[in-house]
Amino acid sequence: MKRKVLQAAPIHPLLKEGLLGMGYELVVALDISQRSATARLSDVEGIITSTRLLLNKELIDAASSLKWIGRMGSGMEVIDVEYAERKGIACFSSPDGNANAVGEHALGMLLALTRKIVVSNIELKNQEWLREENRGMELEGKTIGIIGYGHTGKAFAKKLRGFDVDILVYDKYKQDATDEDIDFCEDLQRIYEQADILSFHVPLRYDTLHYFNKEMLSRFQKPIILINTSRGNVVEIQALREGLQTGKLKGVCLDVFDEEPLEKMSPDVREIFMHIATLPNAVLTPHIAGYTQEALYKMSKILLERIVTYV
Repeated sequence: MKRKVLQAAPIHPLLKEGLLGMGYELVVALDISQRSATARLSDVEGIITSTRLLLNKELIDAASSLKWIGRMGSGMEVIDVEYAERKGIACFSSPDGNANAVGEHALGMLLALTRKIVVSNIELKNQEWLREENRGMELEGKTIGIIGYGHTGKAFAKKLRGFDVDILVYDKYKQDATDEDIDFCEDLQRIYEQADILSFHVPLRYDTLHYFNKEMLSRFQKPIILINTSRGNVVEIQALREGLQTGKLKGVCLDVFDEEPLEKMSPDVREIFMHIATLPNAVLTPHIAGYTQEALYKMSKILLERIVTYV
């Protein structure tokens, strides 16, 4: 009998062929739910997942034959890694696979906002030719604060280097790092004082839950543009609404949200989201920053290499 791998996320054919070549049988369940997962895990040796499943203690215990879990992308908060590893289950991620895609997306959203590309595009399709109303803002000379300097933070900084901006980075784990043209900060004070734009590139953990909140917003000396391509729960949605209403936030670029997708939003969160979505200074995308054809290939390749090495 072939060993089984539950595939709960899209993968590149490279990974599929690699797993089949290792003697695995793929059980494809892209629409699997948390509720239905328990009954399908009893005989699987591996799981390929993204964000659909929360691999908590209950699901891990249900997978009595489980040896490894592969995460397409980053964000290991969807896996109880500590519990899995205590049971001898290896956990792999591939954040380096979609980092470039996220960096490009963050820059694209920022340019779309500051140069009013989205708004003017919609207007022109409605046969409105508005030039003065769409006078934009250049990035040159601006100060950009990046919180979190892992794979995606580095990728975003790399994209920004050609725009003649000043880059301030804060990462609690990398305060002594040295990269060309990057100014590392020991704390957030200089970012509070100087930033025109703030971008989050952190995992979701207990200390990053609602990292950006009303208290943090109040500390900025200038109105800022906020970019979040990390995890929705890093940014408190009530702080977004207040910041946009008061002008403390000049604009927002959001690929992730406090609750997602749309159909899973609570009424209160959905009401705030729908309001933000109507604003001309908000550029929103449906958690697709890391969704490129190239990223799918790179994440699959990285996971396959790590699984092969482990098995």
